[in-house]
Parts: sequence; C-alpha cells; structure tokens
Amino acid sequence: MVWAMSELMANPRVMKKVQSEIRSCVGRKPKVDRDDIAKLKYLKMVVKETFRMHPAAPPLVPHQTRKHCQMNANGCKYDIFPQTTILVNAFAIGRDPNSWKNPAEFYPERFEGSEIDFKGQHFELLPFGAGRRICTAIAMAVSTVEFTLANLLYCFDWELPMGMKAQDMDMEEIGGTTTHRKTPLYLVPIEYDCVE
Repeated sequence: MVWAMSELMANPRVMKKVQSEIRSCVGRKPKVDRDDIAKLKYLKMVVKETFRMHPAAPPLVPHQTRKHCQMNANGCKYDIFPQTTILVNAFAIGRDPNSWKNPAEFYPERFEGSEIDFKGQHFELLPFGAGRRICTAIAMAVSTVEFTLANLLYCFDWELPMGMKAQDMDMEEIGGTTTHRKTPLYLVPIEYDCVE
C-alpha cells in the first residue's frame, strides 16, 4: 500500500487516471464495493506495476536443487550441483531491461492487453514466487491491496505536505527480507464528496 501510494503521488498522471476510473465506475456510492473491483482494469494494472517495481520480499523463499543442471547466462555456462541453495531476486527480475521496456519507470499501461500476471506462470513477474512455494496468501494479499487502495483513492484526494512537489519525493528503498521506504510517506487526505 505504501509503495502504491508513493508511486501514485510521484506520478500525478497515473493518480488522476486511476481516480477517474474508480470514481466513474463507482458513481456516487459512499464507498467502493467488492463487486466494483472486477470492473477497475486500470487499478489492477497499477497494482501489478507496484508489485513489479516493489515486491514485498525481494529475495524469494530459498530453493534447493534436487539434481545437477547447467544454466546458460550471458553466454556463460554454469554448473549447479544437487543441494545448492538458490535465491531468486524478484526485485531484479521486475526491473530486468531484457524483460521490461524502461524498467525504472512506473508505467501501468505496460500491462494493457498483456497476459503477464503475478500468479507464478510468468517468470518476468514473480512478487509472490512460483511453483510449490508460491505465497499461499496471494489471493488475500491482492484483494486486500486492490480493495483498500480503491477506497483510499475513491474517498480522498491526496496531497504532499508543506508544498512538496512530486519531484521532491524520496523513493529510496531499504532492502532486507522485506523492502521499505527509507523515509516515511506523509500524505494529506482531502475528503472527496462522493455521496449526493
């Protein structure tokens, strides 16, 4: 949630577009219902793009090889022996220029008409892992983020404090088992008059 709001505040064009989609879809109800979420295509792209750029746990759960294999990377062959612990860097995968055009840019439209999803079938986007060790809470995590983000964007307009501008935002990350912002995100909510 924090990274989604950070990216939206840093990219006012995207914020305006996603809020417009949500508000036109929901109408004048007091809040976004669960039934509305399925109609919010751009919101889903914003969430995917957030997962691509800011996976919650950049080093995925360690895996161990069962048998010997060879891997080709950058023109070199590597032998990987049985019982080798493999760490998958989801952060690097999400920002790989061989998979993504302008990988450092927050651009949700890259998922428009794309089959790429984060459910472990597309190895360009693995914020929840893949295979037998995929995060078991993926459905809960995605629905919680989509539903909460939709309501935050529907019910409030958002501003940066004390005259800050989008270009002034510090988007530096602190790595580790999970990735956080180096500096806290402070926003000013302005209630949106959504009810007639």
